[in-house]
Amino acid sequence: MTQPPDTRPSLILRLRNRDDEAAWGEFVAIYRPVIVRLALAKGLQLPDAEDLAQQVLLSVARNIGNWEHDPQRARFRTWLQRVVRNAILNTFSRMPVDRAPGGTWDINLLEQPVDDPATTELMELEWRREALRWAADMIRDEFQPASWAAFWLTAVHGLSAQEAARRTGKTAGAVYIAKSRIMRRLQEKVRETEGRGSHVR
Repeated sequence: MTQPPDTRPSLILRLRNRDDEAAWGEFVAIYRPVIVRLALAKGLQLPDAEDLAQQVLLSVARNIGNWEHDPQRARFRTWLQRVVRNAILNTFSRMPVDRAPGGTWDINLLEQPVDDPATTELMELEWRREALRWAADMIRDEFQPASWAAFWLTAVHGLSAQEAARRTGKTAGAVYIAKSRIMRRLQEKVRETEGRGSHVR
């Protein structure tokens, strides 16, 4: 399986300007839920996972100036995965014993490679989900509500075109057309997020 493209370098460079609210808004919208779910998967409770996500984002803000885009070296999400892992270890090391998940969880985490395949796969999966959700939010207003509903019912909820047509008042043919147009636009927006064809500017 080929590696999915990394976050586009132009966005990462824009993060160096802490006043670039649009860049930080996009970054936080995509990555904060990813970090929270990764922390939950590693055994943290939701309040701790949310606190950890905030710590990681602050760490990124402090250290993003040291990140150098180099396709031959570590990808941005590999670097971020290491930041998250270290933050999780720090969180567990500060927890009272009665709040720890128990057993040898922390020992097992310490013994894992920094870029263990299971964590990398989980982070890629969660990132793709959030990138898709973010892209959907960004393009939704480009389409009529009935067209969007037809797309959502068929592409997300898995309903037939006939059932989506019944619910939206469209014809089955119009549902197919709406789904095709929105899927094409969604793929374009996700490619923008992934950075395909983009260069450091």
